[in-house]
Amino acid sequence: MIEVERLVKRYGRQSAVDGVSLVVRPGEVVALLGPNGAGKSTTIRAITGLLRPTAGRVRVCGHDLLRAPLAAKAALGYVPDRPYLYPKLTARELLRFVARLRRVPDGDRRADAWLEAFGLLAVANELIETYSHGMRQKLTFAAALLADPPVLVVDEPMVGLDPRAARQVRELMRDHADRGHAVLLTTHAMDVAESLADRVVVMHLGRIAASGTMSDLRAGAGGGEAGLEDIFLRLTEESASGPPPWGANARDRADGGRPA
Repeated sequence: MIEVERLVKRYGRQSAVDGVSLVVRPGEVVALLGPNGAGKSTTIRAITGLLRPTAGRVRVCGHDLLRAPLAAKAALGYVPDRPYLYPKLTARELLRFVARLRRVPDGDRRADAWLEAFGLLAVANELIETYSHGMRQKLTFAAALLADPPVLVVDEPMVGLDPRAARQVRELMRDHADRGHAVLLTTHAMDVAESLADRVVVMHLGRIAASGTMSDLRAGAGGGEAGLEDIFLRLTEESASGPPPWGANARDRADGGRPA
């Protein structure tokens, strides 16, 4: 459902992303991890159409993002790390606007259903500018899921959420994938990635250092029962030679070793 082929993004002579390829298939939750400056945010922006790559191709549900941007974006729901919402609208007004924009059948009912699900129904008619960060994050999830998009891209989903809401979001992402959709998420919370993701892709210095299931990553790290945090720290250890050599086979490809 998401296909990224040899993605490159340069700023002058500096490469933020250097030849990254990855695939997220129906029914999968894939976690894209990396330290600050690894290139994961640039990759996410390219996938969501917020940034034009220097080279490479991005397809969402078979639609090329450059050749058919409207079709690609219509298939995608996006939760950014910082919720950018219209502050002078109420939550109900925002969701009803999104429903009409995305031609969601029975949009008003679905909007209220999501408001209730996230515990926002009591404040649905209050201006968004009065909301806390956590409330805005919940509303952003509601807007992204309103149209039941085949592809969901989530950047740092747990920021600002209380424990109950964080659990709800994890369950929503898992359920979304289990219904045959694709979920790509970035997070610094290793426990979230380890417990939720079917596959993990680790970026370092603009390239893919390693990719696979937890079993694959442990095998690449020499076996044992290492947790994702330990594996991540080993993979992203700064060195003059770049990513660790045991991640070299996955460096440019993160599709689970299967044809797209």
